[in-house]
Amino acid sequence: MKRLFAGIKRKEHYSPNHRKNDALILQKTAEELKKYGIESVIYTEDELLNSSIEADLIFSMARGAEALAKLSDLEREGVPVINSTESSFNCHRVNMIEKLTNAGINIPTSLIVKTDSKIKYKLSAVGKEKIWIKRGDVHAIHREDVALVYSDEQLNFLLGEFKLRGISEAALQQNIEGDVVKFYSVKDSDFFYWYYLDGKNKYSFNVDKLKFMANKSAEVLELLVYGGDAIIENNGNITIIDINDWPSFAPIRNEASKSIAKALFLKVEKQDSDKDMLSYTGELLSI
Repeated sequence: MKRLFAGIKRKEHYSPNHRKNDALILQKTAEELKKYGIESVIYTEDELLNSSIEADLIFSMARGAEALAKLSDLEREGVPVINSTESSFNCHRVNMIEKLTNAGINIPTSLIVKTDSKIKYKLSAVGKEKIWIKRGDVHAIHREDVALVYSDEQLNFLLGEFKLRGISEAALQQNIEGDVVKFYSVKDSDFFYWYYLDGKNKYSFNVDKLKFMANKSAEVLELLVYGGDAIIENNGNITIIDINDWPSFAPIRNEASKSIAKALFLKVEKQDSDKDMLSYTGELLSI
């Protein structure tokens, strides 16, 4: 059966430092899909809004609200979208913090606040000498969207700046000292790649535990293609600090695209098998 997939590029607004890399992982995935006999058409978020998409499956890096709304409509029509629109919203900072906390994932102590609140917040709400302030919706678009602050005055000033920029919620998070580790994965596959971001100390840790925590996070957030960041403390303790829906996979793009393409192929194969089984069951019941 000849199949056609559609890929959706992430709007450049949401890829401030990875525009080329984000585009390349989609392109490489499309090339790998050809090995399964699947052709792909790549659209920008703007083209998605102005096109009639006909596809057996959509693999999407979209983050814009209008693009996600269009994809949600297509999902309701029965077109599978990977990652789903629901999972993209799950990765909004405030949603992610709530879901990972409720699932027992080890994340930094966090407090969600309204930027228009009259409350004067203090560092002591989640930390000591310094804490992180992060916009509550999408991942960082501007450098100021994720900032380390050292005083109550700086904290409340940045909350006011968020308000002026139309950001209604923010996350205050504990600062944890240690090595930053980045990881990339495709859920339910053998593909899992990690590396020290700065290599400052290269504290040792249990990689299997990191993989377990990453996969559990992906399951909670309903992600298939994902990446993230963790802090490794000097005692080997692992804290998940971020999960990204479909990152650029820049350091391992070629290998990642193979695993992604395979996962997408298996997804549509299972969907077709389920449809055949449903049809067969219906025929039996009508006899």
